[in-house]
Amino acid sequence: MFTGFMLRQKTPVLKINEKLTSAAIYILLFLLGISVGLNKTIIQHLDKIGIQALIITIGAISGSVLVSWLFYNFFFKNMKTSNKQDEE
Repeated sequence: MFTGFMLRQKTPVLKINEKLTSAAIYILLFLLGISVGLNKTIIQHLDKIGIQALIITIGAISGSVLVSWLFYNFFFKNMKTSNKQDEE
């Protein structure tokens, strides 16, 4: 946190950090895909794992959308209406 605070005004450092972070994520995802593809147990049970993964994914997306909607309505909807009243 301290390092991030000290470097917050250094735009070139932040741009390089973003690129390095993205590259690291792509490399990790690629390596994860290779390790999953090489695992015989996962490949043999892919039908069962696939259904569970689909259910978890749908639940995670639904929960994220619901929480985002509630968060927006609780925090930002009142600000939007109060800004309109201030303009009038």
